[in-house]
Amino acid sequence: MRGASAESLATLTEALGQSVDGGADAAQVAEDLFGVSALLGSEPSLRRVVTDPSVAADAKSGLVRSVLGDKVGATALELVAKAAGLRWAATRDLGDALESLGVIALVQGADKAGQADALENELFGFGRLVSENPELRDALSDRSRSVADRRALVRGLLEGKVAPPAVRLAEQAVAGSHRTVAVAVAEYQKVAARHRSRLVGVVRVARELSEQDLARLEAALTRQYSRAVHLNVVVDRAVIGGLKVELGDDVIDGTVSSRLDDARRKLAG
Repeated sequence: MRGASAESLATLTEALGQSVDGGADAAQVAEDLFGVSALLGSEPSLRRVVTDPSVAADAKSGLVRSVLGDKVGATALELVAKAAGLRWAATRDLGDALESLGVIALVQGADKAGQADALENELFGFGRLVSENPELRDALSDRSRSVADRRALVRGLLEGKVAPPAVRLAEQAVAGSHRTVAVAVAEYQKVAARHRSRLVGVVRVARELSEQDLARLEAALTRQYSRAVHLNVVVDRAVIGGLKVELGDDVIDGTVSSRLDDARRKLAG
């Protein structure tokens, strides 16, 4: 999001943080925000009215309160009413912002419980599961199947194996506004990383890193980038030895396979 929409989302994120810090149930707030986002996605006339800059902010907030009434909790109602009174660069930005706020609420709840790292790891693992299994990817993206059916498939895969916030985000990935599940999961990871003010990357290795080695690598990268770094580990037998770090647009390739490729190119040249 850019311009007015980015500013509005920042305002709402601050308000959400104050509510969760004040004791609001983060999981319930997220559930409510996801529901309102879906409502706006399915009701274009409502979406146009509550994002129309020519309509008074108080009138739009009042409309939201009358439509939602007791259908959502007090915290979510206040956030959505506040959102309706803010400016949005495009009509769809409000629904997208509420979905992002729902993600942030779950991250905040996990953070308060000391489980935010685990949530990010589990979300990354789900993304990998989808990307590496074409049949699963197709099933979760099949619009001929109901949203309820696809969400049930996700629950069957993940319940009991990952924490409830990760299950809920995986469910939202198949039901939200993003084009594919993979795109949704990638965006949720970015939202979580931005909220926690850190960089999230991938390290590819031939075999699992020990917790100590991973911690040392993250600490070294944190010093290099002057910002907290979290790495998701991917075991890739093609690496042979060494490691490859992908962090944003930066790639640090210290793998044996890359050195062998360099040697072959030099010999061929």
